[in-house]
Amino acid sequence: MGLLDQLAGQVLGNLGTQSQDQTQSSALLSGLMSLVNQAGGVQGLLAQLQQGGLGEQVASWLSAGQNQPVSGDQIASALGDDSLAQVAQQAGVAPEHAAAGLAQLLPQVIDHLSPNGQVTDNNALLEQGLALLKGKLFG
Repeated sequence: MGLLDQLAGQVLGNLGTQSQDQTQSSALLSGLMSLVNQAGGVQGLLAQLQQGGLGEQVASWLSAGQNQPVSGDQIASALGDDSLAQVAQQAGVAPEHAAAGLAQLLPQVIDHLSPNGQVTDNNALLEQGLALLKGKLFG
């Protein structure tokens, strides 16, 4: 199973598969891209998460080992109310639902963007990957 299939399954499994939920899932993926852009790239977003108290979790997502889970509350705390509110508004969901969705999505996205333990900060590549994922989920 490829990266897109895994991420699609994860997003759909956690956010539902009805058409309204699919639209929200698509918007959540767009929100993730917005977070990356606001942070100045993937490395910036990772630094924000680490500074927000998720250093061990982020390290596990970058390593070859098992990904440590993160809760929606932890994501909300690390990102801050403003960033989370923006993602939630974009996705058309409550902030706690956006946080829960990001908590499921981020570990897998970061894990797959860092096969050698480091993320290359290539926003164009990330944007293409998320666009492909959105097309696969909702296309």
